Amino acid sequence: MCLIVFDWRPEAENGPLFTLAANRDEYFSRASAPLAWWSDTPNVLAGRDLVGGGTWLGIARDARFAALTNYRAPHEMRADAPTRGTLVADFIRERACSPLDYLQRVAERGAIYNGFNLIVGDFARRELAWYCNRAGTAPTLLAPGTHGISNAVLDTPWPKLVRKRAQLASLVAGDAAPALSTLVELMRDTEIAPDDALPTTGIPLERERALSAAFIETSQYGTRGTTALRVSVRDARLGIEIVERSDDDGSHRLARPGHHERAYTFDAEPAAALTR
Repeated sequence: MCLIVFDWRPEAENGPLFTLAANRDEYFSRASAPLAWWSDTPNVLAGRDLVGGGTWLGIARDARFAALTNYRAPHEMRADAPTRGTLVADFIRERACSPLDYLQRVAERGAIYNGFNLIVGDFARRELAWYCNRAGTAPTLLAPGTHGISNAVLDTPWPKLVRKRAQLASLVAGDAAPALSTLVELMRDTEIAPDDALPTTGIPLERERALSAAFIETSQYGTRGTTALRVSVRDARLGIEIVERSDDDGSHRLARPGHHERAYTFDAEPAAALTR
């Protein structure tokens, strides 16, 4: 997952608590499965990396959530580092650990991984936390508001992040619960940033340009899927809606730019007592 924007309203008494739009960027050759309930862990709803076994974004029936982006530092990449996608899967499988406690445990061994950003949430607890193993800071609970993560630390002002975060903020200001299809379309944006606005991350300029789009298309690498997620307070329950539009119809035969959609709606289990 390489671009995530989200609106976080932990004090919401009714309506949206968390609204997310995210793009997953990956090599087309890397096998993955689309969004589905996992047969071996039935409480987990996520896509799946069929190489490493983890995932880039997922949510559990009890409203535990996690998502990950890679941190772009090409000269620091180690081929022998463990897969980062298990960090997402491990949190949403667990039931007893708070988001901050989990990230503190991850931080103890963070140096063994290639660079990553990890956000984890327990919406029944009204907690959302972030950690980056290249930020030099401890895991932290996130303040309310609209945030974004790409392939640098939280809210780093890369052009696509700034643009999509602002667009999401404007969207939810006008309509607190926009259609998930609107959130998906928000992210299907191929605009390239001007050269003078590009970050310098250690990759060639031509590739920096290509990766500056929210929705990436190159010959071997690009945006493999877009996810929209909303968690809402409905009386004494948490309602969860999620849509994924991807390039995989389930057969692992890719169709670009990806129009296969899956949608799920459910109430969190148990029907949450929303104590803070």
